[in-house]
Amino acid sequence: MPHIDPERLALFAMGEPVATPEESEHLADCAVCVDDLAALRHVAIAGRASIDVGDLEAPPDSVWSRIAEELSLGTKTLEREDAPGIVGTGETALAERDPEPVSVVDAAAPRRRVMRGIWALAASLVLVAGVGLGVWAVTQRAALTEVAEATLAPFPDHPSAAGTAIVEERPDGTKAVRVQLDADAAPDTFREVWLITADASALVSLGVLDGTDQTFAIPADVDLRDYVLVDVSQEPVDGDPTHSGDSIVRGELSFS
Repeated sequence: MPHIDPERLALFAMGEPVATPEESEHLADCAVCVDDLAALRHVAIAGRASIDVGDLEAPPDSVWSRIAEELSLGTKTLEREDAPGIVGTGETALAERDPEPVSVVDAAAPRRRVMRGIWALAASLVLVAGVGLGVWAVTQRAALTEVAEATLAPFPDHPSAAGTAIVEERPDGTKAVRVQLDADAAPDTFREVWLITADASALVSLGVLDGTDQTFAIPADVDLRDYVLVDVSQEPVDGDPTHSGDSIVRGELSFS
């Protein structure tokens, strides 16, 4: 059979179970169609990566202009080059046009044009998703309110260590603390972040600091007016969940 229609390959790439037995058999033997399908699957995966981030901000008009330029289209029209009557954007329905003549010598030209159109559109959709994710990330950061911070001073056993802690509040009222630590790592140990009361009578573990910069959620039942000390300890790998008593840095939160 001839190569599988690119639009059918796009459906396969998105996980639609629409392949006929003949198409499945063709995919088992045709390297060209297999390569096209694999590449389209990569695009589908990239597109799905933006599903779980919530509502995305609309990208600016300049993005759509770049898409139109990439596809060699007008400002409101997306049209497949060799197929008349295909609808483009939701704003504008396309009138039918005469198909472009195809040279007998180059019978593969229509397929290449379709594939170019699909690839350009797919790349454009990934670009839009990327812009949307970027806007979303900036919006999320802008929505955070800094409510407290602390300079983390070193303990005598760790004189070269230094760090900071910044508490941020989200629009829903939940809080998190971003801890940054500059300190030499000791073998067979890990770092743990704690919130401690001013009189050191109670403490809460926020988790293990993996690396030098990490953000930790603050439990809803922890009142930062009581747990005002941020502490990073050096813990041996001994299975004991309590504080080792070996603090690397500690600092008191100052509220905005």
